[in-house]
Formats: sequence, structure tokens, C-alpha cells
Amino acid sequence: MIELTQVKKVFAGRLAVDDLNLTVNKGEIFGLLGHNGAGKSTSIGMILGQVWPTSGKITVCGHDAISDRSNALRKVGAIFESPVFYDYLSGYRNLEILSHYTAATPRERIRQIIEWVGLTGREKSNVRTYSHGMRARLALAQALLPNPDLLILDEPGDGLDPEGIHEMRLTILRLHREMGLTILLSSHLLTEVEQLCTRIAIMNQGRKVFEGTLAETRHEQRWVRLRVGNFSRAEKILRDAQLITETRDDKFVQLAAKAETNQLVECLVACGEPVYEIANKEQTLEDFYLAMSRSQRAS
Repeated sequence: MIELTQVKKVFAGRLAVDDLNLTVNKGEIFGLLGHNGAGKSTSIGMILGQVWPTSGKITVCGHDAISDRSNALRKVGAIFESPVFYDYLSGYRNLEILSHYTAATPRERIRQIIEWVGLTGREKSNVRTYSHGMRARLALAQALLPNPDLLILDEPGDGLDPEGIHEMRLTILRLHREMGLTILLSSHLLTEVEQLCTRIAIMNQGRKVFEGTLAETRHEQRWVRLRVGNFSRAEKILRDAQLITETRDDKFVQLAAKAETNQLVECLVACGEPVYEIANKEQTLEDFYLAMSRSQRAS
């Protein structure tokens, strides 16, 4: 559904996106991660034709997004940056007006979208009376107006309280399940990405530093919780034996490629260092993301 090939964007001499290759397959929920300034929004802007790439090729829904923008975006819905509405009009009237920017939308379709996003009963109220969560649902409704095959969501949970984030997650999953949408999701909320996405890409300083499945992030690095008499001494012993590559918080060690926990215990005991506890730590997306960020800073 989306394919970027060696895409580059330069703003006034500053490299914002550098040789980005990215593929989003039909039917998946794909997460795009990175710190502020990593290049996520610029990349999404280029996909949506709102930012012109300096070089490279962008294909969306089988069409060239640069030379054939209208066909590329015909079946694409998006929440990008801060959606703007007419506060003095109702949510329903906003959707009617916004539908004319894409294609005329039957009233029944608008009512159906309102029900999908959970605004039934408030669609006739002026938008200025909406809570932040209701505005987020209205933004999602606007993105669904063109009856999209591809939905692009840039920080859809931004500013929402925990209940609102939970409701947005359930809505996204339901739309994916019932409408068969392909979804590209950019978010700082790593726990939400972990619950929504099957594949992710991580960007850092304009470059893609990882693309793969969530399962791969959990097996990329093996961390072990280690409780010993003297952690600093144990770290030196295990590093000298080339059994670990990294430590964290004076209680976690990262196993070397072929190392096993029993080898750590045997090595420490042989050197007279008591081991009180050793246990595998399940790798979370946050662990993986932070480790990638640290490694990029170190390089």
C-alpha cells in the first residue's frame, strides 16, 4: 500500500529525511516511531503529498504519489498535524463540509461514520462544546469520509487522557477488523503501538534504524535480571569472559550472542561472586526503542 524508495528531503540545507526505504503491506497496522525531529512527520507529509521530496520515489495505493497524486490519495484518509474544524458548527455539519473536499458523501454514510467513531448523540452539538477526546473522534470521522483503503494517523492519541487513549485504540482495532483498512500509525505512545501494530519502523535523525515485526524487537536483545553480591565486580567478570555486552540500572545485563544464563552463573561462582537471582527479562518495545536510541547516540 505504501512504498518509499531512497526518499530524501532537505530543508534549507538541513537533511530531514535521508535515503528512506519503507514498505507498508496491505491489511497491516504499521507503526512509525521516533523522537521529535526524527523525520516521522516529514515522511508522512511526503506520503500525503503535502511535502515535496528532494529525491526518491513514493508509491501509494499502486500510484506514484508525486506524478499521479490525485489517484494515489483517492482512497487515503488521514489525521495529520492538528485537524481544524468550524467550532461554531455541529460535528455533523463539519463532516458535510469536509466531505466536499474529497467526494460528495451520502448522509447515510456520514451517519454510519459517526456511529463508528462513537459520536452518536453529539453529532448535532457545536464543535466548540466538544471535549478533546470528542474532537479526536471527529478527526477520525473526517479521515474516514473518502471511504479509504489506507488510513494514516499521525499521533491520534495526542493529548488524550488514559480513557480516551483506550477508546481510540479500540476504535482503531475495530476499524481495522471490520473495514479491512491498512493503517500507518505514528505515535509516541509505545505501549499503544505494542498493542496495535504487527510491524514497526524506527527513525533516528532522519534515517531508518530498524524495520521489522514486534516479535523481532523482543528477540533482538536478550536482557537478564541479575542479583549478586557486587554488581560492578560481576559486570567486569562477565565482560572479561565476553558473556555480556551491556548493563543497565545495576541489575540488568545483556547477554552476548551465544551466551546462556547457566554460563553466567558458572563463571561468577567460579570467580567467587555469589549469585542470588538470575532471570530472563521479557523485552518490551520501550526497552528495544531506548536501546536503539542509545546505540545511535553512541555511534
